[in-house]
Amino acid sequence: MTVRPITIVGHRALAQRTRRVREITDELRTLVADMFDTTDAANGAGLAAPQVGSRWRLFVVDCPDASGDRHRAVVINPRLERFGGLELDEETLEGCLSVPGEGYPTARHRGARVTGIDLEGDEVVLEDEGGVLARALQHEMDHLDGSLYLDRLSPALRREALDAVTQRGWRARGLLTWDPRELEAADV
Repeated sequence: MTVRPITIVGHRALAQRTRRVREITDELRTLVADMFDTTDAANGAGLAAPQVGSRWRLFVVDCPDASGDRHRAVVINPRLERFGGLELDEETLEGCLSVPGEGYPTARHRGARVTGIDLEGDEVVLEDEGGVLARALQHEMDHLDGSLYLDRLSPALRREALDAVTQRGWRARGLLTWDPRELEAADV
């Protein structure tokens, strides 16, 4: 499989709504395998199709739930249900592979449940309350709707994040993607 370049803030793929998957093809299977490889290479908790330039409505996750159990799954055509109140923990920073190197406290619902299908067409249900998985499910669903976690920040914090990405030289170099194999963790 292949590690794909990750789109960064400013790339048009991140601002578009995704399209429902109608058929599971070999091309789609390859995309999902590549997304897992890309997530692994970037040391991410999840990755949505727009983050690798695809418009399909799917994401992968690889992270623990509140009890510490690891979930590594693909969800195709997901539907999200949020529960519990909105929480903003100033100590918990949310980051995004499409906003490299930045992390900010972001209000999210305490719990989330996502239902969809996997590559075999079988139903997938992922649910968590209070863990990394709950946050990741909400985060990846935002990507599928053309939104970034930056859109949930105050205008001042959003500007700070965008300025930081610019200061790291992404825009100065004309980059709207990055390859996790080519950069050190300190660079992102």
